[in-house]
Amino acid sequence: MSRSIFVPGRIELVGKHVDYGGGPSLSCAVPDGIYAEVEAIEAMVIDLEDAKTGKRARISLRRDARPGGAHGGTYVAAVARRLARDFGPLHHGVRVVSSSSLPRSAGLSSSSAFVTLLTLAVAESNDLKSRPEWKEHLNDRLALAEYCGAIEMGAPFGPWEGERGVGTRGGAQDHVAILCNDAGMVGAYSYLPASLVGQATFPASWSILVAVSGVRATKTGGAQADFNRAADLVRNLVHRWNAVTGRSDVSLSAAIASAPDAGERLERLAHRYDDVPWTLARLAQFRRETEVVVPGALAAISGGDADALGRWAVESQQGAETALRNQVPETEFLARAAMASGAHAASSFGAGFGGAVWAIVDTEALEQVSAQWSDAYRRAFPARAGKAEWLTMRPSAGVRWLT
Repeated sequence: MSRSIFVPGRIELVGKHVDYGGGPSLSCAVPDGIYAEVEAIEAMVIDLEDAKTGKRARISLRRDARPGGAHGGTYVAAVARRLARDFGPLHHGVRVVSSSSLPRSAGLSSSSAFVTLLTLAVAESNDLKSRPEWKEHLNDRLALAEYCGAIEMGAPFGPWEGERGVGTRGGAQDHVAILCNDAGMVGAYSYLPASLVGQATFPASWSILVAVSGVRATKTGGAQADFNRAADLVRNLVHRWNAVTGRSDVSLSAAIASAPDAGERLERLAHRYDDVPWTLARLAQFRRETEVVVPGALAAISGGDADALGRWAVESQQGAETALRNQVPETEFLARAAMASGAHAASSFGAGFGGAVWAIVDTEALEQVSAQWSDAYRRAFPARAGKAEWLTMRPSAGVRWLT
């Protein structure tokens, strides 16, 4: 018997590249996502089919699973290896027929939604939720989300060691947003471990416009190296901090909170890096984003304060451009053009190096802002016009089984 599931994408509003440093970030799930039919099968494989394109992948549920097929083989193999190792022996394979409304490589977290879908599908077909180790370590959505993130990045979790994952070394923000957010709400979550910091009801009079730039935000090849460089800098700084202080802080956020002067001591430590200006800028961006921007944006949304939200979004965007160095001309332009077109707030989101920009607008002005914004982009980047997409949405519910 098959079951139906919907796994949404997500928007990261503010809190750029902070999850692997301990958080917090502000996010929401979106109405677009992956619909799938999931059915247990006797063959010990993940048998995956894209209902729209017919692309297939059939990968063994083994500890040595290798990528194969044209349909997300690297991600399928990462899930197969990890679950076969952590919960072996498995007794059933799974057939998944999926259909996605998420634009790929656009920053809406289609890859993390895919990993979450496959993890839940294998778990469902093998009734992993009845296993003692699942009940002990994964029995709430926050823990399960961080485990999905660990599968994707190859990180350890709970009693389980890490492995190679898919090659990116990010965090669990996307998986938490996908699994844990509520309809009509934005959620602020911190990480390592994941916890809910606060929630706010998204104002009824606002809508979210998303401009997909047409520049694919892939995390492969050179883009993967650039993405990992920002993450590795944060983790290496914590490693050096622990070596110098004798502490065992698990994240940059924990290190900063360990003493009143920890921030200043971390700045001095940053001078040991080859690129001192960038390291200091990255540390400052992390602190400002987590300590000021995220709480400020959450309060602005809760109070319906459009002006304040706009200021926090601008600051977050500036940090991405100057400290993260992960923007392209198209996303920089879109963030500014949205505000010039009448949006209350706008910022790029996701891994960077392409992708999309969100803008929050009054619903009654939606058509006007959208038309002006898209027209400005087409004039500035005519070569991208045919690849750009314009989406309208509101915060949606997280993962849900439909049958």
